[in-house]
Amino acid sequence: MNTKLKEGIDWVGYIDWTVRDFHGYKTESGSTYNAYLVQDEKTAVIDAVKAPYVGKYLERIKALTPLESIDYIVCNHAEPDHSGGLPGILAACPQAELVCNAKCKTALEKHYDTAGWKWHVVADGDTLSLGKRSLAFVDTPMVHWPESMFTYVPEEKLLFSMDAFGQHYASAFRFDDEEPLDVILQEAKAYYANIVMLYGRPISQTLERAADLEIEMIAPSHGVIWRSHIKEVFEAYQKWVVCKPAAKVVVLYATMWKATEQMAQAILEGAQECEVEAQLFNVDSTHMTRIVTEVLDCAAVAIGSPTLNNGIMPSMAGVLCYMKGLRPANKQGFAFGSYGWSKRGGPNEVAEAMDVMKIEAMQEPIRSQYAPTPEILEQCREAGRAMGKIAEQYK
Repeated sequence: MNTKLKEGIDWVGYIDWTVRDFHGYKTESGSTYNAYLVQDEKTAVIDAVKAPYVGKYLERIKALTPLESIDYIVCNHAEPDHSGGLPGILAACPQAELVCNAKCKTALEKHYDTAGWKWHVVADGDTLSLGKRSLAFVDTPMVHWPESMFTYVPEEKLLFSMDAFGQHYASAFRFDDEEPLDVILQEAKAYYANIVMLYGRPISQTLERAADLEIEMIAPSHGVIWRSHIKEVFEAYQKWVVCKPAAKVVVLYATMWKATEQMAQAILEGAQECEVEAQLFNVDSTHMTRIVTEVLDCAAVAIGSPTLNNGIMPSMAGVLCYMKGLRPANKQGFAFGSYGWSKRGGPNEVAEAMDVMKIEAMQEPIRSQYAPTPEILEQCREAGRAMGKIAEQYK
């Protein structure tokens, strides 16, 4: 496995092949916890790994340099998948200074027993000389915690980008040109949609700052390192930060006795009459990780639920709670579903959730009392055609 980024700069992280859940994000491809070693007149480690894997992390470092040679340990982000290994490495390297910004110091003090840690607090724009190379620090608040920052090596045109440009993707290869580009871009899209979509504005501002840097390599905290396809991932992020619509329609539904499913199928049929990509997902058989990834760049979305106990189906409620937290932007859509004796029911609650997400309502909810009639199914098809026409504008 090639772990060398540049002469004297190496990957020393951990590949987590078996992780399948990341606080609700289904990580079917596993993940990596990336950390990096920079050796110069002074030696710095960039980030740590998740706590259970600190032993392998220290082994990788020791294979390249004695632990007592480490002068600095940089923490770009206090979330435990990156900082969990800090107590272990600081115990092994008591002479090392922990480099972070003031907000990160505060967060770390609330996570760990930091008594005895040697702090080197930096501010946005500060630099730290290692000898022939230097580390420059760029605050990136809300990408995706308030204390987040980038570390940049100007002499190497190398950006340690923390969670930005990352992927939950385990691989025996470390670089973007060693894996199929379509696969890693899809993983990067899933990561963006499920982790940082709601922070589109601060990420957009961060991209503007990153564009001012000379960058030949981007080394994120998860996934492969970008060295050959930086242009492609930057262009993708420019679309994702505004949830730029594609010519795509998504229909989501839960069902109980197939009434809402029939309505969903009819909506899909209508959309398929247009020249757009149309996707149908039953939320009981499709994980919300996949659903949110597809909603990210759709132009229109229809969401349906039957009525259970005068309310929404629990599976759909879970998906909508997840989506509301991520706030997909620039969408149009409508709610639909069935009900029995309740005048309110699932379709109305779906509509309320879509309103909270600021999904522009195309029409009032389509509601069917028990099984849908041919007239209601045709109403669904017509609504699907309307969705398709909206999506066709983005071809």
